[in-house]
Amino acid sequence: PRAARPPGVPDGTAVMDESLRLLLLVAHPDDAEFRAGGLMTKCRAAGHTVKIISLTNGDAGHHELPRADLAQRRKIEAQAAAAILDLEYEIWDHHDGELEPTLDLRWQVIRAIREFGPNLVLCHRPDDYHPDHRAVGHVVRDACYLVTVPTIAPETPPLARDPVVGFLYDSFTRPTPFRPDVLLDISDELDTVFELLSCHESQMFEWLPYNHGLVESVPADAAGRRALLRQFYESRVTAIADRFRDQLIDQFGPKHGKTLQHVEVFEISEYAATLEDAERKKLFAFAP
Repeated sequence: PRAARPPGVPDGTAVMDESLRLLLLVAHPDDAEFRAGGLMTKCRAAGHTVKIISLTNGDAGHHELPRADLAQRRKIEAQAAAAILDLEYEIWDHHDGELEPTLDLRWQVIRAIREFGPNLVLCHRPDDYHPDHRAVGHVVRDACYLVTVPTIAPETPPLARDPVVGFLYDSFTRPTPFRPDVLLDISDELDTVFELLSCHESQMFEWLPYNHGLVESVPADAAGRRALLRQFYESRVTAIADRFRDQLIDQFGPKHGKTLQHVEVFEISEYAATLEDAERKKLFAFAP
């Protein structure tokens, strides 16, 4: 039977009979929406199952709130975002800014991947600006292959094979620049992504302006703040499109590729399952 269309996704998209499972393992609440909100929206519109796990509770990302209060607030914000796409949003209790790729964390990630049984896992690259992001990238890479080994974390049944693992975009070039293996046009999903991000009020309207030295330029009214956030987000995805313009032209053709402004990009990890053509057509059926 065809899956019911989840709330918050645009009409006019066919809901697919074969449901796939997307797992996002990220460092903080809001990381998944910021880097893969378009893909998540496309997946939910197609009837696929999506789950976000934030490995930290995000309790360091504020200049005024006590950590315990912020952790609770960010949990509420994450659940508001989850409700838009009707997906599961799990937040672990590790402290923000203190995540390390320990054996215990590796076992925890292995169990989470096995229990969810994803076709596709997305995470940060092992090299990124934030130590928590780097820790997630390292621990997911170290969990690859081991998810299939029965004697590792034996309390959770092993997978028959690795899922495909992809990296979320970052702009860093050392030791290696980001290489986009999948490029998505998210123009139709832009409004939904913006609503997802707007749920994270403590970050988008308070912490990030403070952290970037922009507090004085943030409008006092809600409409003005939302307009500024939209401008910031659109400028980010447009910069990604400009960086990979040649690949967009190659994938979408000269007419659309030259003018496309709103994209998300993903790099496939070589440490997990290979993204073969047949698998690509299933996992990214909405990409040319």
